Amino acid sequence: MGTVKLTKNDLKIQKDQLKQFERFLPTLQLKKQQLQTVIMKAESELEELEKKYAAMVDGLDDWVAVFAENTALPDGKRIEDLIIPDKVVCERENIAGVSVPVFKELTFREIVYDVADYPLWADEAIFRMREIAGCDALLKTMRNEVELLNAELRTTSQRVNLFEKIKIPEAKENIRKIEIYLGDQQTFAVIRGKIAKKKRQGETS
Repeated sequence: MGTVKLTKNDLKIQKDQLKQFERFLPTLQLKKQQLQTVIMKAESELEELEKKYAAMVDGLDDWVAVFAENTALPDGKRIEDLIIPDKVVCERENIAGVSVPVFKELTFREIVYDVADYPLWADEAIFRMREIAGCDALLKTMRNEVELLNAELRTTSQRVNLFEKIKIPEAKENIRKIEIYLGDQQTFAVIRGKIAKKKRQGETS
């Protein structure tokens, strides 16, 4: 806390600052509430997606025997060679004042292959593996979104605490001290004035 001068000018400064703090605080509190609500919803959706992803991966157990055939395919012509992610497509969206990535799609490189070179189950396997890769990319994007929202919530909470517990009480205390001092000075001035008046009256009598 900086040194406060016990003057009318500083009293005005402290009162102006207090008005600003009390005007900004409700906005910060509202933002904090919005972030908490959004984060709860995002974390719930993330939890559901993680369950879905785990179920999709577990579903590959049925393919263990089938995928054993994949190892018999020549290098460069195995199923995984047909599934090469290209890029994650995201858009930016403003959520509770935070710019976050929103997943749109995971694109894959276009690879032309002769179906005659692969077993009948290859198309289904490619579809399933692309689906899992897309879900994984969505998971990573959503985790990033939640991290960004939580970081903003921490910052906003710190600002709310700063205003509630430090800035506003500090300004109120400074105003109280200045008003007491100025009040005392005014009282002393009145007393001095009365003493001077009596002294003058005594000298003229």
